[in-house]
Amino acid sequence: MPDTARPAAVGTLRRSLRHRHIHFIALGSAIGTGLFYGSSGAIAAAGPGVILVYLLGGAVVYFMLRALGEMAVDHPVPGSFAEYCRRHLGDWAGYITGWMYAFEMVIVCLADLTAIALYMKFWFPDTASWVWVAVALTVVGAANLASARWFGELEFWFTVVKVTAVIAMIVGGAAILVFNVETGTRVGVDNLWNDGGLFPHGVPGVFAALILVLFAFGGTEIIGVTAGEADDPERVIPRAINTVPARILLFYVLAITVIVSVIPWREITGEQSPFVQIFSGLGVGWAAALLNVVVISAALSAINSDLFGAGRVIFGMATERLAPRAFARVNSAGVPGTTVGAILVVLVVGVSLQLLVPSAERLFASIAALATFATVFVWLMILLAHIASRRRGRAGAAGEAGRRTAPTFPVPFWPYGQYAAVAVILVTFGTMVWLPEFRSALVAGVVFTLGMSVLYVARVVPRLRAAAPVDPAAPTGDPTGTEPRG
Repeated sequence: MPDTARPAAVGTLRRSLRHRHIHFIALGSAIGTGLFYGSSGAIAAAGPGVILVYLLGGAVVYFMLRALGEMAVDHPVPGSFAEYCRRHLGDWAGYITGWMYAFEMVIVCLADLTAIALYMKFWFPDTASWVWVAVALTVVGAANLASARWFGELEFWFTVVKVTAVIAMIVGGAAILVFNVETGTRVGVDNLWNDGGLFPHGVPGVFAALILVLFAFGGTEIIGVTAGEADDPERVIPRAINTVPARILLFYVLAITVIVSVIPWREITGEQSPFVQIFSGLGVGWAAALLNVVVISAALSAINSDLFGAGRVIFGMATERLAPRAFARVNSAGVPGTTVGAILVVLVVGVSLQLLVPSAERLFASIAALATFATVFVWLMILLAHIASRRRGRAGAAGEAGRRTAPTFPVPFWPYGQYAAVAVILVTFGTMVWLPEFRSALVAGVVFTLGMSVLYVARVVPRLRAAAPVDPAAPTGDPTGTEPRG
């Protein structure tokens, strides 16, 4: 169906995110509990060679973001990658990508809300968990409902805390190495190879670590989502994305190199964060309390950005009738308040079940496996949409007299980098089939995809075929958002 037949948005998002906001959103999106705690799992899986796995995962992220950036700069629209998938791969692709991402963000938010309740028990063991969940949702929800700029300000300060912690850990670890500080364990760069070599667990360990590493980088795609509200997307989006290689080298590769040099990889068990082990080695008695502040900031940051990302993607889909039309409305601050409010309600219900119903924990553990699948699935769809857009011309547009025009922010090494990134993601899906510990993630993803596809065929397709442009001022009488347009 031609894009000219698509309905206009009921509301318009405001371009209120400045360069400072987007730069720190880009910076903070790759720094979270996946680094502070999750890195121990990747190290245990691959050994010291996990450094190279982080480099490989970082390359995939870079090419994915450059693909998203190319499309976002040429077409900074609400819905971001879900809309690009719809334009270049078809309605089903946009529909399944958008809902896969939104559902993933809700799952991650639930996990982080539960984590905050647990982290706060470090200081307030007798306070009910729901108190901290309520505080977190109030702070983050208020910022997201107020304006995109308030969301950006909150994310800015969360990122300052996270970046400061990583830099402090790197400097502290380097001090241990340079001054040969006694830590009660073997310290030195030879820890990288003196216990089974770089890859003590061989190929299976590398593939298992790759899944964990890619999942840790999840959330970086929010850079593309911000394009719809950036005050100058053609300038700020390229600058933010071009900092990705340096961020990965500094905050992941250098940090992990310092960790496995200071702490023998077999001693990184996951029982405590490697960051705590580094600071404990320096004699910092309050290392656990310090890290608690950091991981709470990381969790709040994740909830803040996930709520923003899911809300904007659903808003974009709603303008194309791939989501309930009521979600296409914005409030007086230019924020999709209905969408954000609905997600907050879902989070309240979900975290209440998780905290109050003991048997619900097993259910959420099974559903949470979808987040692993969803991360790489969304990236794959972004890459495929970009490849399709290039085949059709600059993001689906042609220049004068039908001549294709060059992209404003073209990906480097086209098309080899894109195909290499797609290949790595396909290997990741193959690993989920191969390794038993990841099969639940694959099953959850396949079941979700099939279930949403059935709903798409049954409810969305008939309406899209009969659809006509809709008057933006028309009332929304159908709560499903699937009534014929026109």
